[in-house]
Amino acid sequence: MRKTLLSLLFTLLTFSLLHAQNKPTALAAKTAGMQKFSGYFPFYWDEATGRILLEIDKLDQPFLYVNSLAAGLGSNDIGLDRGQLGGEHVVYFQKVGPKVLLIEPNQSYRAMNGNPAEEQAVAQSFAQSALWGFKVEASEGGKMLVDATEFLLRDAHDVVGSIRRARQGTYRLEPSRSALYLPRTKNFPQNSEFEATLTFTGGDDAGNFVRSVTPSAQAITVRQHHSFIQLPDTNYTPRAMDPRAGYFGIEYMDFSTPVDESITKRYIARHRLQKKNPSAAVSEAVKPIVYYVDHAAPEPIRTALLDGARWWAQAFAAGGYKDAFKVEILPVDADPMDVRYNVIQWVHRSTRGWSYGASVTDPRTGEIIKGHVSLGSLRVRQDFLIAEGLLAPYEEGKPANPEMMKMALARLRQLSAHELGHTLGIMHNYAASVNNRASVMDYPHPTVKLSASGEIDLSDAYAVGIGEWDKLAVTYGYQHYTTSTDEKKALDQLLRKGHAQGLQFISDRDARSPGGAHPQAHLWDNGANAAEELRHVLAVRQKALDRFGVNNIKPGVPMAMLEDALVPIYNYHRYQVEAAAKVVGGVNYTYASRGDGQLVTEVVPEAEQQKALDALLGTLQPNVLALPERIIAAIPPRPAGWSLTRELFDKRTGLTFDPLAAAEASADFTLSFLFHPERAARLVELKARGSKLGLDEVLDQTISQTWGANPAPGLPGQVQLLTQQLVLTHLLALAQNENAAYPARAAAQLQLKNLEQQAKKLAKSSNEAVKGNALLALERLKKPLEAKPQLHKTLPPGAPIGSIEMLGCE
Repeated sequence: MRKTLLSLLFTLLTFSLLHAQNKPTALAAKTAGMQKFSGYFPFYWDEATGRILLEIDKLDQPFLYVNSLAAGLGSNDIGLDRGQLGGEHVVYFQKVGPKVLLIEPNQSYRAMNGNPAEEQAVAQSFAQSALWGFKVEASEGGKMLVDATEFLLRDAHDVVGSIRRARQGTYRLEPSRSALYLPRTKNFPQNSEFEATLTFTGGDDAGNFVRSVTPSAQAITVRQHHSFIQLPDTNYTPRAMDPRAGYFGIEYMDFSTPVDESITKRYIARHRLQKKNPSAAVSEAVKPIVYYVDHAAPEPIRTALLDGARWWAQAFAAGGYKDAFKVEILPVDADPMDVRYNVIQWVHRSTRGWSYGASVTDPRTGEIIKGHVSLGSLRVRQDFLIAEGLLAPYEEGKPANPEMMKMALARLRQLSAHELGHTLGIMHNYAASVNNRASVMDYPHPTVKLSASGEIDLSDAYAVGIGEWDKLAVTYGYQHYTTSTDEKKALDQLLRKGHAQGLQFISDRDARSPGGAHPQAHLWDNGANAAEELRHVLAVRQKALDRFGVNNIKPGVPMAMLEDALVPIYNYHRYQVEAAAKVVGGVNYTYASRGDGQLVTEVVPEAEQQKALDALLGTLQPNVLALPERIIAAIPPRPAGWSLTRELFDKRTGLTFDPLAAAEASADFTLSFLFHPERAARLVELKARGSKLGLDEVLDQTISQTWGANPAPGLPGQVQLLTQQLVLTHLLALAQNENAAYPARAAAQLQLKNLEQQAKKLAKSSNEAVKGNALLALERLKKPLEAKPQLHKTLPPGAPIGSIEMLGCE
């Protein structure tokens, strides 16, 4: 009996052991039958329920989370482009009871001295963010399984908010029409990639921007991408930011900083690049920087993008590297959202718009992990259109001029280099155009020349190759110094040397304001002297207008399409107007540091200011603004099926072409710069400091050359009269602008009184048009502080030439 019991117990024990060995683990049981994706964070796809279960095996370990838009909306005005990156988030998973929280620490406030108590004090003083909470589905041996589906199917990129802010409709995420997108959900050793198809419904109040790019405005379906990325190791050394060097970067407050030092720390954004032999003047890199051009770009565009991007190899060579920068074609099976690839992506939209260079950057150090360029495909067509307008190339019986395509591709090369420069960490440099085109990081207007015979020459429209400033910038950011070198001193000497060679750096804030003061900080300008270049640009414009006609469009194209070609030519001088305006009341300066020998501030000489003012007032003359009858008569209303677009002149005449509205918009453009309240205040201040050209003088000359000019006959006369009313509008606006300086408002008020007396004299004229114009002015002057300025017609969109800035874009 005893033997029988022992035998039975042995049998039961053996069975239990075998059963325990065959029993699946908790994670295995929960994921049975699911497709496993091994990699950085293992995850499982449950086909039956449409879920992704994420295996968390790295608790409390920081990693990088990035969301992006894999498939976009296609509207430049709303944004939401294919390949658009979201922000970077350093996060970690934290287990709290039955939950796992995704925590983002606050990177803006730190204690960097290694003292745990100080680190804890800072961490507890500022909020952190719990981005998500996951319920633990199963756990074993330090590993947890959570359902990540809702996290991945949320509107992480804020599509709803972007559409709402653009006032294009009210939408909401519709879960029943959203699902995970498996073709772009992948796993790799250092990054886990997830993608979701999201549908947003609503749209009863959808705007035209949405309606123009969706099959049905009631349902917008895009794809959003999520990346979990292993953070770089600690072998990267951040490089201090210098305002003279022209880099983007990171900044944070370090509360462990000694009181006699700046608490704000700033470091540049750059890729990790190290020489194999740091002591050698020229060395190969430990790991080259490689970019990939989207294979979706067609030829000859793809080759142009490759050529332009490869220009940066010149800059790295100048910085002491051999074969450290390369550009190749993106492999067909590669995912452009994969963090392992620096990409130049070809993006389509319904209208032309900005291109931009973005990066995935480690917020802790400024190290760039991935560069991502987005190039708008319609930009090349705008340059081609400008060339068509300049050359009138479609003469009967002759082949089209090949210079148009050459110019458009030359611009694409420059654009490719420009946007890639941003992904290297480099800012815009708007002072380069006055300094022998020293940087691809400027916004270039085509440099069009007139030959000795007076013909238009596009052969040097855009520069070729990297500029001297770009070489200096790359050397500053990427030079690898030995441990025995005083890096701070070496970098300072590098910048001083560049300054001594005449290289300048001025970026966005100084260039983009219409009331800006810097005489060399302009977008889309050319030439060392803004006034002289404005006169040259007007001469090129006049040459193009003299030959403008049927040869500007192809045979068989509706004649109404002449207007499309006319717009960029009629407004060809618009950017140089802005450049010349900044000379008036201008103050030159640099981002000088104490003791570096750079210019601090210097008022632009009066003679230069007057020269610019003369050139600007020249743009208000009837012979510049009035179009000839032969051009006006050649442009009929658009035929049925050819819609009006915002690229055309605004009109007051209904469907027919309106030459007066075109002149109104152009004159208003010039006056908006001259009468800008910031410029007006500066002119008052500079005269008080001793300048002879103040606001009074600028207003006097403007009124003299408009209201004081002899009446012209015909259409030029009507242009002259409307320009006079525009001047009055701007005077009225300045006088009652509560944001303008009191002395500027007072000067405008005095000019209004003087203009009233002049209008009373003109009201007695025998010329009915002049008399009526004067009476209208007097009516508007009865209560000048209560007068409502008329809404003027504005120029069609100009920027981007050939293409929210946003910084890092063009």
